[in-house]
Amino acid sequence: MSLILSGVDLTTRERIISLFRSRPGEYIPGQKICSVLQVSRAAVWKQVEQLRDLGFEIEASRARGYRLLESPDLLLPTDIGSDLNTLLVGRQIHCQKETTSTNQLAQKMAAEGASEGLVVLAETQTAGRGRMGRRWESPAGVNVYCSILLKPQIPPRQAPQLTFLSAVATAEVLTELYGIDARVKWPNDILVGGRKIAGLLNELSAETEQIHALVLGIGINVNMTAAQFPDELRYPATSVRIETDELHLRLPLVRLLIQRIDFLYAEFLEEGFAPLRRRWEALFDLLDRQVEVDLGQRTISGVVGGLEPDGALKLFLPDGSVERVVAGDVRPIGR
Repeated sequence: MSLILSGVDLTTRERIISLFRSRPGEYIPGQKICSVLQVSRAAVWKQVEQLRDLGFEIEASRARGYRLLESPDLLLPTDIGSDLNTLLVGRQIHCQKETTSTNQLAQKMAAEGASEGLVVLAETQTAGRGRMGRRWESPAGVNVYCSILLKPQIPPRQAPQLTFLSAVATAEVLTELYGIDARVKWPNDILVGGRKIAGLLNELSAETEQIHALVLGIGINVNMTAAQFPDELRYPATSVRIETDELHLRLPLVRLLIQRIDFLYAEFLEEGFAPLRRRWEALFDLLDRQVEVDLGQRTISGVVGGLEPDGALKLFLPDGSVERVVAGDVRPIGR
């Protein structure tokens, strides 16, 4: 019986959970748990009590041992990494109950030598961030707050292309799992019915010609209720729960998201940006539409012509010229 997951550093508690998962619904004698984990009976009892405090329903029988009856909706490395079968992403998985932001933690771990493919998750963030320094609301236990460390051997000027990778992965997975029509909004939001369901924040550490670390930050509203969204939101928001009128376990979403990012990243490294650009444009409702773009200092309008090879938005202006938009808020004009 193996409790080793490639690239996943398991605590004693997670090893007990993994042991329960390997024998669903069965009693496992206490002595067997002690033998496999190389710990005392007192240590097993202590861990079982802590798991119960976390919401795990564990039945104990003096004659038969322990068995797991029910699990809470927690994101644990042992569950996420089991049989993930990815090439790169998810080889190391780090989960925390609370952190300032998963992006900050991933950057810190990268500076300390973490390997490419590291996945960082947290149940809540105390300082979650969106684009342009905006706050990202991060209530505990209901959403997905995830950061992925990549170290692509590409020029730093191409790094923005990978923003579209996480956007495509997130939109595709939301649609496949829940049957909702998730669409992309340039440059880094995911919308359902015009309301924001996920946001992306990529952060780069690089020199002129070399990327040291690229962190893909992904926040997905999964089980948030309307009452949990703050009143001062810049744009209307939604969640998977609101769209489907159901509560959902987050584990299948996290696992499929990691697998999809791993696939798209391998495709990107092999074939470049073109396949990814086609996937993104297929999810973009404003292609060939009349839009207004707020550039901060000025506002322009034109027809969206798609993505440039470097990820800039191509805009055909009324005078026939072409504007490359690298940052700004895009809003449709009419239908």
